Amino acid sequence: MASSSSIAVRELPLFPLPEVVLFPGRPLPLHIFEFRYRMMMNTILEGDRRFGVLMVDPISGEIAKVGCCAEVIRVQRLPDDRMKILTLGQQRFRVLEYVREKPYRVGLVEWIEDEPPTEDLRPLARDVEKLLRDVVHLSAKLIDQKIELPDDLPSLPLELSYWVAGNLYGVASEQQTLLEIQDTMARLQRESEILTSTRNHLAARTALKDVLKS
Repeated sequence: MASSSSIAVRELPLFPLPEVVLFPGRPLPLHIFEFRYRMMMNTILEGDRRFGVLMVDPISGEIAKVGCCAEVIRVQRLPDDRMKILTLGQQRFRVLEYVREKPYRVGLVEWIEDEPPTEDLRPLARDVEKLLRDVVHLSAKLIDQKIELPDDLPSLPLELSYWVAGNLYGVASEQQTLLEIQDTMARLQRESEILTSTRNHLAARTALKDVLKS
């Protein structure tokens, strides 16, 4: 049975980026200098200011099929027609087919959403937030610097799952897996596993640091 999220199909200019995975609600600053992407930006700025971000595997060169739509919210024009833009992640999409490749890629995409949850995810979201705070606390202790989570950390399970996924560093393939999951509970559970593993690793390192200092 087709879900309601598969009804909306549209053409979308696409911007493949090595090891960059954008999530809904997350900012992405970009420096646009390649001629074809300057053309793309000038075109979309005359329209709805939206384009799709797709992760490229830097080793295989393979472009992901699932990405996130970015909306341009600020533009700074530089010499030589270059520009710095700030974008914000909107809906996720799946590429159905490429409509054209030149001068830049345009794809026919369908929007995708998480399935509505069948149970209360707030306890799981609270667990993930606690793990996140533990990881930040241990990281700060390890480097002897103050690290603080933002005051506006999302409390709703779906938004929190995107925030955590968007702030994982150096693991683009893991982020891509999280982006493609269409179940908020499954995404939060996977993030809980990642954060638990990270916390345990950091705890061992801080314990070792304390021993060495004493």
